Amino acid sequence: MGTEFVQLSLVPMVIASLAAVACALAGNFLVLRRQALVGDAISHVVLPGIVGAFLVTGTVSSWPMLIGAGLAALLAVALIETIRRLGRVEPGAAMAVTFTSMFAAGVLVLEQTDTSSVHLDVEHALYGNVESLIWIAADGWGSIVDPAALADLPPELARMALVCGVLAVATAVFWRPLKIATFDEPFAASLGLPVGAISIGLVAAAAVAAVAAFDAVGSIIVIAMFICPPGAARLMTDRLARQVAWSVVFAVVSALAGYVLAGYGPLWLGYESSVSAAGMIATVSGLILALAALAGPRRRRVAAPATGA
Repeated sequence: MGTEFVQLSLVPMVIASLAAVACALAGNFLVLRRQALVGDAISHVVLPGIVGAFLVTGTVSSWPMLIGAGLAALLAVALIETIRRLGRVEPGAAMAVTFTSMFAAGVLVLEQTDTSSVHLDVEHALYGNVESLIWIAADGWGSIVDPAALADLPPELARMALVCGVLAVATAVFWRPLKIATFDEPFAASLGLPVGAISIGLVAAAAVAAVAAFDAVGSIIVIAMFICPPGAARLMTDRLARQVAWSVVFAVVSALAGYVLAGYGPLWLGYESSVSAAGMIATVSGLILALAALAGPRRRRVAAPATGA
């Protein structure tokens, strides 16, 4: 692992790991609150917001994307409520129609937009493009302490590290109210905890993680990052702190193993070209979840309908 590894693989692997960890931190609470598909919904809703932010600003920088994603989320909530009330349909149907329609609109607008100057096209939006986040200025491992080389790091690395750090700190600071509201919301309300604000804050954290992870895994495969590591971790322990720790381990293993297998796996099997890193990361995280479902020490208790609470 010399200069070529540092230039081409080190930064993408770090960014993919940070993205997976950021999504797993929020995903733990979504899974426990039986809101795992909120991650799916967010991944669909943020796309038109990101595309709209790009059309307005002409850049793919963080704040415009976050604002665009937030506005798209508000629009989605308004549309769901309108469809539910006017059409008198069940909330699940209203959400399905809204999320898929907004996602399709985002794809159509993206196809008609000139994004040749930035890494933003339909394939990138769907599957990410973490392989492109290389560090050309690196000249071996010594570059990680070279200020001149560090200045040329892809900006996505700092953005993903900031988001992952903020989510980790927020999880630690709000641990107690998050824990109580996740397992017993009426009890949390009786203690005076703002359960509504906690729920909105959790969804907002998931939206921030989804937008930050956009470059790494796209708006579709990010769903696996929200669900698979926390789901596998839930099958390993009944303790929340240990579950979060397990999910971080599974997220990092998925990112690193997925990236390596995407680049070298096809070559080992005799194929000439590599495959999508994001797709392989999602595949590895799914395999880890499958193994946990088969051999996880808490799989029976989770599966039991009455005693699993």
